[in-house]
This record gives sequence, C-alpha cells and structure tokens, in this order.
Amino acid sequence: MYDHCMSNLARVLERCEETNLVLNFEKCHFMVEQGIVLGHIVFKNGISIDLAKIDIIYNCLTPLL
Repeated sequence: MYDHCMSNLARVLERCEETNLVLNFEKCHFMVEQGIVLGHIVFKNGISIDLAKIDIIYNCLTPLL
C-alpha cells in the first residue's frame, strides 16, 4: 500500500512540475486519514462539511447598509 501511495504521489508531483503548478508545502499533507480542503472534510469514505465553518457563518453579524 505504501509503495502504491508513493508511486501516485510521485506522478502527481511530476505533473505539477510539467504544468508549472506551485504548491504551498505548508498546506500539503501526505499519508493522512483525513484533511480539510476548501472548507470540506475529505476522508476515506467521502466528503462532509466542516461544521466549524457553518457555525462561523451562522454567527456572523448582519452587515449594516
């Protein structure tokens, strides 16, 4: 399994180089069980909403016009 993951990672990184895509390595996490991507929790069985983000939006003050 590890070798398969490393092979896929190498292919992705090669493709990034080919297309001049720049990665922010502070935000890159490899070989983890789950992670947050664009406000969604991505894990082995699917994707769910990050409820912390919902709470923040729900509790925002209404802007004054």
